[in-house]
Amino acid sequence: MAAPIRVLIVDDSLVFRMKLEQSLSADPNIQVVGTAMDPIDAMKKIESLNPDVVTLDVEMPHMNGITFLKKLIPKRPIPVVVVSSLPINALDALNAGAVDFVKKPAVKSPADLQAFLQELSSKIKIARTAKVRRFYPSSSQTVSGNACKLPRVPVSKSYNSNLIIAIGASTGGTEAILEVVNGLPAQTPGVIIVQHMPPVFTDMYAKRLDKICKMSVKEAEDHDRVLPGRILIAAGEYHMRLQKDAKGYYIRSQKGPKVSGHCPSVDVLFESVADTAGKNAIGVILTGMGADGAKSITKMRQAGAYTIGQDQATSVVYGMPMEAFKLGGICKQLPLDQIQDEILHHLNTM
Repeated sequence: MAAPIRVLIVDDSLVFRMKLEQSLSADPNIQVVGTAMDPIDAMKKIESLNPDVVTLDVEMPHMNGITFLKKLIPKRPIPVVVVSSLPINALDALNAGAVDFVKKPAVKSPADLQAFLQELSSKIKIARTAKVRRFYPSSSQTVSGNACKLPRVPVSKSYNSNLIIAIGASTGGTEAILEVVNGLPAQTPGVIIVQHMPPVFTDMYAKRLDKICKMSVKEAEDHDRVLPGRILIAAGEYHMRLQKDAKGYYIRSQKGPKVSGHCPSVDVLFESVADTAGKNAIGVILTGMGADGAKSITKMRQAGAYTIGQDQATSVVYGMPMEAFKLGGICKQLPLDQIQDEILHHLNTM
């Protein structure tokens, strides 16, 4: 049996620290080696306790969690799972090098708290195996809204109106998606994306991307048209499917049971793209734990789509792209920083 995951809990609330410690310690695969009341306390305890994973609140005295991450990760790239009630804080934390986040619950019932604790426990276990992406100032500047890098590939002035790009990601995906789409030209065919993320956070993420990208970005709503120059992000707790009518592509955004463990599910999106767009699609599967999207991107390839998978070296968690590759669903596996150029190269041949 593998050794338990050594966890340090960082939160300014004594009551919350005690509850997390009690609950996480009940899991035989997790050992809470300590707690800290603020980032200064946490830095000392990380050095002395050598945890495998840190859980981190964002709003704390003396130093907020984002500043702490920017100081910690370059010196000690340890997996950090952020616990935050605010979407903007969680997204800033991911940009600063956190592996994942869990939404702090507004506890209305014991079931709410139990669901939160189960999710946190699961993400701690994923974080232990994750590759920590170091924070770089240039990445921060990009997210603040500075000019995006220009694509290094010649871009066609016009494309076949039937073309579409579908992207799926999970753990580590918010920054990976940004890397892929931030330089796509304004005339790029429509892009539809599933990133595993809860409600409210998906809208905030879409608004953030919209400030950065040349394409417009919005959280998907039912019957939104998929248009050149537009990126649609699946809404939290809503499956997104591609459909087509006489006017072109549009999406259905509907609640439903989890598929492959998620809602929204990459499998739901990719299967609909295989059925609706066939050879006119490009599929991209990025970093993430599990196998969501693996079977359906394989179906996309069988339908004639061009499929791209992120490689192991650049994935925070090499799960979803690995499973897709093992099933034979990937035409080309690439480092993250080469995927955007590959999309543009392929678009210019279609």
